[in-house]
Amino acid sequence: MKTLYLECNMGAAGDMLAAALLELLPDPAGFVEKLNALGLSGVRYFAEPSVKCGISGTHLSVLVNGEEELSLDQGDFELCGRESGAAPVRVQGPEHGPGHRHDQCHDGHHHDHGHHHAGLKDIAAIVDSLGLPEQVRSHALAVYDLVAEAESHAHGKPADQVHFHEVGAMDAIADVVAVCLLLAELGPQQVLASPVQVGGGQVRCAHGIMPVPAPATAFILKGVPIYSGAIRGELCTPTGAALLKHFTGSFGPMPMMKVTAIGYGMGKKDFEAANCVRAFWGETEDSGDMISELSCNLDDMTAESIGYVQNLLLEKGALDVYTTAIGMKKNRPAVMLTCMCRLEQKEAMARLIFRHTSTLGIREYRCQRYTLDKTSRTLKTSLGTVRIKEGRGWGCEKTKPEYEDLARIADETGLSLEEIRNKVGEEARRTGRQD
Repeated sequence: MKTLYLECNMGAAGDMLAAALLELLPDPAGFVEKLNALGLSGVRYFAEPSVKCGISGTHLSVLVNGEEELSLDQGDFELCGRESGAAPVRVQGPEHGPGHRHDQCHDGHHHDHGHHHAGLKDIAAIVDSLGLPEQVRSHALAVYDLVAEAESHAHGKPADQVHFHEVGAMDAIADVVAVCLLLAELGPQQVLASPVQVGGGQVRCAHGIMPVPAPATAFILKGVPIYSGAIRGELCTPTGAALLKHFTGSFGPMPMMKVTAIGYGMGKKDFEAANCVRAFWGETEDSGDMISELSCNLDDMTAESIGYVQNLLLEKGALDVYTTAIGMKKNRPAVMLTCMCRLEQKEAMARLIFRHTSTLGIREYRCQRYTLDKTSRTLKTSLGTVRIKEGRGWGCEKTKPEYEDLARIADETGLSLEEIRNKVGEEARRTGRQD
């Protein structure tokens, strides 16, 4: 299984994640050209070599109208890397002369009214204008929704009223789009990550001194294993946290894997430890993946209402939903509703279960799932076109015609399902993989 493992011992930021993934590609320079050809207004990407504690890697700079977002940690009086995202400032690019700073908060708000601000609708419009593949576009907007939700919680206002300073918004969009495109290019079957170091101490903001992790970052990382080490400063930004939360299937030690490539994405700031995200690319055995199994007991709902919930959960992306007949206290017959989903879906699924059932509590079990690699093809038979589902792996192969197609042919011909299934199977074996 193609696996990407992200080592976040020094936290994560959007530019660091993008740079680490960039190093995994055979032609990083060519991909940077593709990023610059997207037409993101006023944005230019620059990939440059960087060395931290003797380790060579790549730093990905994003200039917005010639300016790069940087930050200022509490206790620092020099400009430091934009990976310390909770207190960003703006610095002009080298072609625009010496840098100057403007105090900002971690949410990108700027208090110089000569600059523009962007809301969620503006950001969605910018992403939509780039002509991205639908899957990439969907991922990018989902990541930004996580950031907006966190900022909404931190500032006590609705997400659609959160506004981002023009430079900060474009900078984050550039990072998010770059990571989403890079992951689409790499095509991992699973993304795993280490526990995330968030740093410690405080960062300076226009509103005062803020703790590390910044409120937005802490909100996004709920449910993710995090820790604070000896390093004083912000290591994980809201954008980095949102990208990890959205794409990572599970957090923990590196699994057994055959590594074929390693990428080092460097931050700008220097610490006593190498300031980088390390990306390992390789193959893992088909040992299955971790999933979440949510269940609750229901003794006061109608069959129709339970059926509605089952269909809703499946429509929203659950892997499987089923019911089991059980007996509860006072000898009452009841139903146990079980929803199987990916780990990153569990909170959304739990919200749906609470909203659409009468339960007051949900149990969660984490379990290992083993699956075959699934594909599908279309077979032209003497009875009509039939879709064939195939599964391979674990030393076996399985094929199965799509029920809806068999039922359609049965209605058209008057043959039984068994007769059609046998004839389709015979033709499938005779023609092999011919469409």
